[in-house]
Amino acid sequence: MNPFIYDLSLEELQEWAVQQGESAFRGAQIFDWLYVKRVNSFDEMTNLSKTLRQKMDEQFSFVTLNEIAKYESKDGTVKFLFGLHDDHAIETVIMKHNYGNSVCVTTQVGCKVGCTFCASTLGGLKRNLNPGEIVAQVVQAQKILDTRGERVSSIVIMGTGEPFENYEATMKFLRIMIHEKGLNIGQRHITVSTSGIVPNIYKFADEDTQINLAISIHAPNDALRSKLMPVTSVSRSMMSSRRCVITSLRPGVE
Repeated sequence: MNPFIYDLSLEELQEWAVQQGESAFRGAQIFDWLYVKRVNSFDEMTNLSKTLRQKMDEQFSFVTLNEIAKYESKDGTVKFLFGLHDDHAIETVIMKHNYGNSVCVTTQVGCKVGCTFCASTLGGLKRNLNPGEIVAQVVQAQKILDTRGERVSSIVIMGTGEPFENYEATMKFLRIMIHEKGLNIGQRHITVSTSGIVPNIYKFADEDTQINLAISIHAPNDALRSKLMPVTSVSRSMMSSRRCVITSLRPGVE
């Protein structure tokens, strides 16, 4: 299967355009079609040559999110079950708040962490999502909101899976989401939730972002937490340094 077009950052699209004998500006136009105009096919990118559109069609694919089920609550929350190209399914949720619309995205099909209170882990981990498959969830949500004249104002990575077990794809997704030439989601309007993958918590703290980090504790002590969340257990040293990690992500937060 061809790579997903949503897998590529702006810089990678520009590099690809140059490799095709085009200017880097063409890559920027493609990025604009994907995230500002939000087209569904390469043929809709009408300011690109037919030859270039054909090359894109031959080399890339759009992410297909087939709506299997949709559940809407009275408060405006909409939960989707989307089918992927390989017959796996993922959940995406649009949550309406008085301050805007938040989208909860999934990063894995299933999960291996094994938290006893979470149904996501019952079938184990099937596979990681590609960056483009995470991106597509937000783009799809935005297309739905477009019909209401509204926009995605915030993102929470709290769907199925452990994002820090799919770290590189999660980070690429985030960089695409915050890009000013794309959906331009404010960094402080994005939250990544982890069950406690300690090495990648510190790695994330060193990233050059202002994105929020949430750590799932779920217990008042390590012993109980190890029973509830057997794969990841935040140690006392990690608990004591949690404030430092979050402060490094959001300067001034205590």
